[in-house]
Amino acid sequence: MSSKTNACRKLDALPIKYTLHEYEWDEDQLDVDSVAAKVGLPSNQLYKTLVLRGDKTGVIAACIPGDKELNLKSLAQVSGNKKVEMVAVKEIQGLTGYIRGGVSPLGMKKNYPFYLHESVMSMELVSISAGRRGLQIFLSGPDLAAASEGKLVDIAH
Repeated sequence: MSSKTNACRKLDALPIKYTLHEYEWDEDQLDVDSVAAKVGLPSNQLYKTLVLRGDKTGVIAACIPGDKELNLKSLAQVSGNKKVEMVAVKEIQGLTGYIRGGVSPLGMKKNYPFYLHESVMSMELVSISAGRRGLQIFLSGPDLAAASEGKLVDIAH
């Protein structure tokens, strides 16, 4: 089994049941559809974590189903910002401790305000990055909500 990541350690401490799924990754295939196909799930069960900066709050994170797009206006509204924008890829590791394609909603360097798409509560199984490329965590949607302590919101379309 792979070495444990911060995301795994967070789940172990709770304790929440999860399984790890390794896959062959490629720099050019870090998109949701490619990863979903490699781990054998539809893209709506793969939740992607995005790192943004709000004009009032600073850094925030959001997690949405892979088949949806983040609604920046909705996220700005629920997070108390006038506007939010994605942080530059070069900033991601310094802010989260994770690299692009391996950002997990669990175990970031700092506890940023976190917004989770409300659909997660109806999902028996979701997949999130385990904190490195080529490794996904499978767990229930309600367990992800509990572990992440995210605010459940409608932030995607």
